[in-house]
Amino acid sequence: MSILLSLSPFAVFFVLMRLHSPIAGLTGALAASLVLCARMRWRGEAVKILEVGSLVLFGALSAYTWLAAPAWTVATVRLAVDAGLLTIVLVSLAIGQPFTLQYARERVPEAFWAMPLFLTTNRIISAAEWVPSVPLWVDVVGSIAAFAAAVWFSRWYPAVVQRRAMTAAGAA
Repeated sequence: MSILLSLSPFAVFFVLMRLHSPIAGLTGALAASLVLCARMRWRGEAVKILEVGSLVLFGALSAYTWLAAPAWTVATVRLAVDAGLLTIVLVSLAIGQPFTLQYARERVPEAFWAMPLFLTTNRIISAAEWVPSVPLWVDVVGSIAAFAAAVWFSRWYPAVVQRRAMTAAGAA
């Protein structure tokens, strides 16, 4: 599964939050996360760190919202979701399994998996995937641009690393 599809609960959250309400965004994102995890299990695939993290994040925020009934503003709910995404990224890095590693292994031959450069590349991409929220006054354009930049970087950077490695191997 692509990383873009795996980030879709965050896109669902953003769209529904802006079009309807913060609780609609959280509930929609929770539903999207459930569908992604169920789809992966049904297909016999291992559920990835990002999917599990998204399910936990949107499940916890939805439960908190329904039970405690906080008065979420767009800014506070976005802060909570961004903090959750940052937590997913940091935990994946702290356990030595950058969340992008699972996606990279689906596209890169197994012969490269043990290379230090492969892990380093995934650490950098994982850290770049979390782009902090932009100010509210540029909410729509800024959020879309930040999301697009994170996806672009995760596709661009591995090619740069590969070219550098090939150049270094050619020079040696």
